[in-house]
Amino acid sequence: MTDSSGPVPADVGDRQAIERILGRPVNQTWPTGALAPGSRVTIVRDQDWEGPWQVEFAGTIDAMGAPEPNEHAQSLNGELLYWVTFDAPQYDCDGAGPYHKAQIWGRYLRAEPESEA
Repeated sequence: MTDSSGPVPADVGDRQAIERILGRPVNQTWPTGALAPGSRVTIVRDQDWEGPWQVEFAGTIDAMGAPEPNEHAQSLNGELLYWVTFDAPQYDCDGAGPYHKAQIWGRYLRAEPESEA
């Protein structure tokens, strides 16, 4: 049983859930040259197929876990996987969801210019 005396921040709960699924801790060592946590991005659709998301939308690189190498057979050389929190819940191309955060392949992220305050 866990202590429920206070709320657990969503990012801590998310990280713990992902670590249970992965069976290992989420990497916290940020690679040189990777998009920084808090960076604003647009998640884009693939030009060659109807996915991986139904629409393009905005999000933020999440500090829950550092970007990790994408080891999928169809990944690009050196491509990273980023945790991204979505501005609004989204559905993937198969209609699954809504998701509020996901691990996104680097090729589907377009960094947005930093706005000056």
